[in-house]
Amino acid sequence: MLLSRLRAWLLARLQPDAVRSEASASTSAYIDSRDCGLKDAMLSGWYRENGELFKGFQITQDDVVLDVGCGPGGATMFAANIGAHVIFSDVLPEKIEALRARVATTPARQAQGLVSDSNPLPLEDGIATRVVAMEVLEHVQDPAQVLNELVRVGKPGALYLLAVPDARGEHMQKCIAPESYFEAPNHIRIIERDEFAGLVTGAGLIIEQQTTYGFFWTMWMLFHWSWAKSPAGLAQDPDKDLLHPPYPALLNDWARAWNGLIDMPESAPVKAALDDLLPKSQVIVARKPY
Repeated sequence: MLLSRLRAWLLARLQPDAVRSEASASTSAYIDSRDCGLKDAMLSGWYRENGELFKGFQITQDDVVLDVGCGPGGATMFAANIGAHVIFSDVLPEKIEALRARVATTPARQAQGLVSDSNPLPLEDGIATRVVAMEVLEHVQDPAQVLNELVRVGKPGALYLLAVPDARGEHMQKCIAPESYFEAPNHIRIIERDEFAGLVTGAGLIIEQQTTYGFFWTMWMLFHWSWAKSPAGLAQDPDKDLLHPPYPALLNDWARAWNGLIDMPESAPVKAALDDLLPKSQVIVARKPY
């Protein structure tokens, strides 16, 4: 029941806005890019009904879950709704305060929010049984040191869920994205798949699986940067949040097309092949040795 409610909450997105309602009213064919992206992620193994945040990464109410670089808090809320003890950190105090308020509405048995850059983490050794760091390492000056911190705070046998942007998609974006996208505080490094695995094993973890997903978002970003260089794109507000509507028609059309594809069961092999060919993210599930 709690996981079903969480999935409904995720589909409502972390911060619903009136713009989406207006767009939905304007055309019955409208598909919000965030809804499509979430559906695509679930098909790739995220937010599973059986309590797995990602396939192979089970969370129970007995776990202590550390979510580093928590952002809006999707992973934290998933664990909190299961009833786990959650610890969440981010460099932005406003994100921690907003997430703390959301977690207070869940059955989490304990919750702790930290404002931290994770180097070091203000936590004792061996506190966490589950450690999550999604889209964090590409932002930091010393990813190996951050990983060492994550290993330090994990208990022997702890599971780790780690994700970074995939290098193939990043290299394509570098050809068209603004320079600021690859400057601090954004992505300051591109991490190849072998390099990612080497960082994880170099920190002393044992990799249980490494996979990729997110072709939808790679193409979405490429379409966005292309549109941004058009006359219409150049006329937009430069401070507008990229991931919030209203989106240009090009992105709405892409979301509608991809949504139609993944709604067909026969599309699974195509999605899997494209997620490997040009993914947005690479994911590693690893374990700290006993």
